[in-house]
Amino acid sequence: MTRRIAIALAAIAACVAFSSAASAHHSTAAEFDKAKPITFTGTVKKIQWMNPHIYTLIETKDADGKPVTYRVEGGPPNALYRQGWRMDTLHVGDTVTVTGHRAKNEQSLNVGDATIKTADGKRVFSGPAPGHETPQS
Repeated sequence: MTRRIAIALAAIAACVAFSSAASAHHSTAAEFDKAKPITFTGTVKKIQWMNPHIYTLIETKDADGKPVTYRVEGGPPNALYRQGWRMDTLHVGDTVTVTGHRAKNEQSLNVGDATIKTADGKRVFSGPAPGHETPQS
């Protein structure tokens, strides 16, 4: 009986390990278009610190002066934490400048491969997280 339980637990552990590794690494080229660069300055509205990526919602104005909120994709929380990010690195209301790439989908307001700079010029996040780089063509 103990042997069966050990085998079952080992099988479950292997499935979990392989499934998370398979979904953890992907290229940003699947969603974002290097031919659609974007740079804007706006106000942090919300920070979604969650797996598999954090998102920073930043409001700015479009060409017509209407408010638009971009969803800036960051890396996984663990990788960002190791790079010095903390949940309180940015705050709602902070003014930041974002440089990145728009999503391939025209209706999407997602921005990837992003660099976020604070008003004092500090780079908070720069480019894709390790393992999530866009392949060079």
